[in-house]
Amino acid sequence: MNSPEKHPTLTVGEFYSRHSEALQMKALTEDQIGFNRRIREPTVNRPGLALCGFFSYFADKRIQVLGSAELAYLKSLPGKDVGHRCAAMCERNIPCVIVARHHRVPDELLSVARENGLAVFTTPMVTMRFINAATLALEFDFAPRKSEYGSMVDIQGMGVMVRGSSGIGKSECVIGLIERGYSLVSDDMTHFRAIEGRNLMGTSSELTCGYMEVRGLGVINVTAMFGIGAVRREKRLDLVVTLKEWGEIEEIDRTGLENEYYEILDLFVPHVTIPVRTGRDLARLVEVAALDQKLKSAGQNSAMEFNERLLASMQKKKKES
Repeated sequence: MNSPEKHPTLTVGEFYSRHSEALQMKALTEDQIGFNRRIREPTVNRPGLALCGFFSYFADKRIQVLGSAELAYLKSLPGKDVGHRCAAMCERNIPCVIVARHHRVPDELLSVARENGLAVFTTPMVTMRFINAATLALEFDFAPRKSEYGSMVDIQGMGVMVRGSSGIGKSECVIGLIERGYSLVSDDMTHFRAIEGRNLMGTSSELTCGYMEVRGLGVINVTAMFGIGAVRREKRLDLVVTLKEWGEIEEIDRTGLENEYYEILDLFVPHVTIPVRTGRDLARLVEVAALDQKLKSAGQNSAMEFNERLLASMQKKKKES
């Protein structure tokens, strides 16, 4: 299991290569100036107060976005003052500057940006639309990450990670689920991101996406064998299933009244342990566990319902005796 990367950073060059097309960004500074600077917070800042000379609470760790208001203010200043105001901002350790609405970028801003090794971009997007889209992109890039040993499958909309010791039968179980029409998300190693501190999104690496390793058979192409619908790139994690040898479990839960959870990145996911023994259809059991969890998510708990019926029956017999 890899240790979580809870505080990632992102270079300006990485942000540009990943999102320039979606955000319609174009670099105005040459030779990738400032592409190695780091974005240290997953949001953006409009530096209106900074351009006025107020830096006490300046968010210099964020991307700086200039919209119509900021550019109108700069335009109202004498040319010499424009250079001074832009220099005061660009001399700070800010990641980059992005000008929205395809506004003309002041020559003074480009000049001081080049002097300070700072990247300047332009986009035709409306300022608030760009801010919203860029913030979502940054939140995804900055989401805490962790890798877990286990295969993940989408079972009727439920993201299920199947884990267990080597040779326990995870691959056979997953293939059985794929044969039933469900989709593979990842094989053997699943990479998770915590989105907004609420959901865990699981995926595979680019290299292994759509492939599985099966002992005795080697690597198989799941898409080629079972069709395009047999593979899914990403899925929210809803349930963790651990396969364990029957003899290794001290006490097997027979009622399902006690809830177990598996922790990933400080988020707790429902967890069940399935005993493994010769002759048990593991794929079917994992499928039933996923569907039972789906019912619980909808407010229907079979174990609780049965327990209430049992208690009611006992009360009834007690009254009759």
